[in-house]
Amino acid sequence: MLTAAFTSACSGSGPDPFTQNLTGRGPITYVEGKDTSETGMIRQLIERWNAAHPDEKVTFKEQSSDASQQYDDFAQHMKSKLSDYDVIVPDVPWTAEFAAKGWIQPLRDSFAVDTSALLPATVASATYRGVVYAVPGNTNGGLLFYRKDLVATAPKTWTELRTDCGIARAHGIGCYAGQFASYEGLTVNAAEVINTFGGSFVGPDGKTSTVNSPQARAGLQMLVDAYNNHDIPKEAISFKEAESQNAFAQGKLLFLRTWPNFYGVAQGDSSLVKGNVGVASLPGKDGVGASALGGHNPAISVYSKHKATALDFLRYLISADAQRIVADSATPPTRASLYDEPSLIARFPYLPALKDSIANAVPRPVTPFYPAVSKAIQDNAYAALTGAKSVDDAITGMQRGIEVAGA
Repeated sequence: MLTAAFTSACSGSGPDPFTQNLTGRGPITYVEGKDTSETGMIRQLIERWNAAHPDEKVTFKEQSSDASQQYDDFAQHMKSKLSDYDVIVPDVPWTAEFAAKGWIQPLRDSFAVDTSALLPATVASATYRGVVYAVPGNTNGGLLFYRKDLVATAPKTWTELRTDCGIARAHGIGCYAGQFASYEGLTVNAAEVINTFGGSFVGPDGKTSTVNSPQARAGLQMLVDAYNNHDIPKEAISFKEAESQNAFAQGKLLFLRTWPNFYGVAQGDSSLVKGNVGVASLPGKDGVGASALGGHNPAISVYSKHKATALDFLRYLISADAQRIVADSATPPTRASLYDEPSLIARFPYLPALKDSIANAVPRPVTPFYPAVSKAIQDNAYAALTGAKSVDDAITGMQRGIEVAGA
């Protein structure tokens, strides 16, 4: 029985795409953003598959590195009901929207996929209204980078972190930064702190706003207080990933919230803090904080003519062999066991912290209206940080914006 989410998307004349081509086999096209890994991860995965499946080869269509252009490309093809994209790879926040719009095949019944070996939070990111719609091909979580020459152990809570800011002041450097410019990075940073304090943004239906709560206010207030008293330096209000990472690598920060791919840069020859970089889970209210999840979720287009092959390819992407290729490329894998392998930890010392981060992660708001929800979060968080709104007014603004998005 089709769920209402995709029954409505398929109403009208013509065959139901969800029941078409379920046994179709043959060559497929895999569509994802630009492969920026040093090892050519995506091509390695496809080459391994193609060597074993000469009659069901995969062709990689590489999109732009720009997320907005990737989204527009997917939307154009799905709206036109084109069959030339068999497996598409949306960013984690787009998965719910693509499912709600009826663009991707639900992975249940004969299309069910065994996700038991995967990190649960990554599976949750590929789930909408209780149904899995994609496989988590790779993931990502926020980490706390810190100067281990200045602090013996990383702070576990926000209170501990802010206490350590006295060390930063004593050394004439900034204390803590993340990504606080008004863009998607601020949605991530604000959501992490709000989630850490027990707040949330949308209900299980993906549209009911839940952000107007004491917990959400407490989280945003913590961030605003840290900015107002200079625990977060004033210049961080313009930081995106590049600016924040450069500040840490140049020795201007004690702590930095960013993604694990920064580790190689922080320990590189051009880094002024090389050899003095520690990595830990994000601080929380009482323990490990709630990271936002990154990553990509491969899914089957409902318009594919070779869905059986596409399904086998999805199962391959989360297999032990494929996930090792992911891990070897310095991209966070989704199979839990890889985070405990000594050989990988020797190469990527942040893996234990990243495992904890992902275990405590909260997906960005799971909603088919994500772009509008994200804008409501970042606009109001920015207004609170800059003093244009009080924390109460900012939370009220988020609530109103999310309600309008889902109306």
